[in-house]
Amino acid sequence: MDLGTTNTGVARWDADADRPRLVELPNICRKPGRVDPLEAPRLIPSAVHVELAQDLWGKLGRWPFFQKRTFWGRQAYIGREALDRNEGWSTPAFAPTFKRALATAPNRTLARVRSQGFTAREIARIFLRELLREVKTTTGERVRDLVVTTPVEAFESYRAEVQQAARLLGVKRLRFIDEPVAAAIGYGLGIDSPRKVLVVDFGGGTLDLAVVALSLKDLEAGTGRVIAKAGRPIGGNVVDGWLLDAFTAEMGVHLEGLGSESELWRRLMLDEARRVKEKVYFSPTATFQITPPEDQPGLRARLRDRPRYLEVDRDAVVQVLQANELYAMLGDCADELQGQLRAQGLDEGALDEVLMVGGSTLLPQVYGFFEQRYGRDRVRAWQPFEAVAYGAAAFAADRFGQSDFLVHEYAMVTFDPDTHDKKHVTIIPHGTRFPTAPDFWKRRFVPTCSLGEPEKIFQLVVAEVGATGGDRRFTWDAEGNVHRVGGDGAAAPVIVPLNASNPALGYLKPPHMPGDRTPRLEIGFGVDENRWLVATVKDLRSQQVLMKGEPVVRLL
Repeated sequence: MDLGTTNTGVARWDADADRPRLVELPNICRKPGRVDPLEAPRLIPSAVHVELAQDLWGKLGRWPFFQKRTFWGRQAYIGREALDRNEGWSTPAFAPTFKRALATAPNRTLARVRSQGFTAREIARIFLRELLREVKTTTGERVRDLVVTTPVEAFESYRAEVQQAARLLGVKRLRFIDEPVAAAIGYGLGIDSPRKVLVVDFGGGTLDLAVVALSLKDLEAGTGRVIAKAGRPIGGNVVDGWLLDAFTAEMGVHLEGLGSESELWRRLMLDEARRVKEKVYFSPTATFQITPPEDQPGLRARLRDRPRYLEVDRDAVVQVLQANELYAMLGDCADELQGQLRAQGLDEGALDEVLMVGGSTLLPQVYGFFEQRYGRDRVRAWQPFEAVAYGAAAFAADRFGQSDFLVHEYAMVTFDPDTHDKKHVTIIPHGTRFPTAPDFWKRRFVPTCSLGEPEKIFQLVVAEVGATGGDRRFTWDAEGNVHRVGGDGAAAPVIVPLNASNPALGYLKPPHMPGDRTPRLEIGFGVDENRWLVATVKDLRSQQVLMKGEPVVRLL
């Protein structure tokens, strides 16, 4: 279980498919649609709406003896049901989140029903209880063996709180795994040798960057050693506020001084700003709409002569993020990490992988920042919502692999000899284990002379293809814009050239003439142990070897 500040994910190991899967709990999970452009329907909002037991079974279900053995009665609504009951205006019984308070102030009251208060400790137990109850109702199985992810360098008190809640609910075996370690496993990162991994956790509440040293021993223990860290108290919720303020200011709408009416309106409009933000991840534009409640005459009167709609594009969102210095903060955090690494005799080149987790990593230009700074071949970002939960499930089943595989598909770009249209020929399918044989892919090739002139330099562009296989949910184009892969909202495959600035693989002597369809070159591609695509190229006419196992681009 990935117990998050904003969302929680529950995964289990599917023995038949030999892979982790998120457990679908339709009653409490988010639903895709207008209010969830990211299509994350299997995540559970970490929200609780407390209910007092009214019947005998509900009262008995609160007794410690029965809590370990059965789930009689309901103690709260959680997830989407809790959000639905508090849409617009929150009741005192509603706790929108509890993780941070559980870690720092477990005795702090987060919700109240009549005269009874509920602390962060009690809210966490109730959330876990209702979650396990829903799993039992949906799957027919009672959870007895549970792995819970914990923030990097979490206090032992946090683990103790979760352990106590799980013990009260009849969990017989409880283990913990650090979130960075779970992310590494969830992203398919084998640890056959020690690695240094940068984990970027950018969710609804905070931005946290941590460089973690991992080894096979660490992986088996579920822990990692933090060697550098930086962060800022910003997340998707803060960004929503920035956008709302910018949109309403542009529309000339100012609603300060309306007391409770203003508070209600802002809550509703934050949801609208979030919807627009997430929609422009994938669409060129979105419409921000002001919708004052029917029962708020003061708001409706104030808005009578004001515009109700604002067209927003991705550039407008980027401008707001720039104005609030989000990208500058990313740079500052990266510089802090670099300084800490240098103090230990290391540099950024020592980082083997960059793992992106949390929904806010999908914000425009966030991926582009890390791609430019650390290189596309090191950034793993395609399952920001699921990676940590997947890793926990693999850890629970002791099924994390030690051999690596390629998660992207790679193709070479050629031209049709008659139409000169581009074609993409797959040379390395996604899922390929490496290292491979040097001639993993081998063909004879006719230079196309795409400009109609004799070809003196043999050039071949290798491209990354946003394929739809496996657990990939997102991919990024050459401009750093995110695209869906797979599912109902997927578009055409995203193809990103990797070596367009230096595509030369050898010189042809004599040049290959246009119209000559005789195979001129024999090309073999393989992947070495360091994920480099290596090429062997032989000129069949001159019998010269132009390249022999030489690196072309690094793969991911």
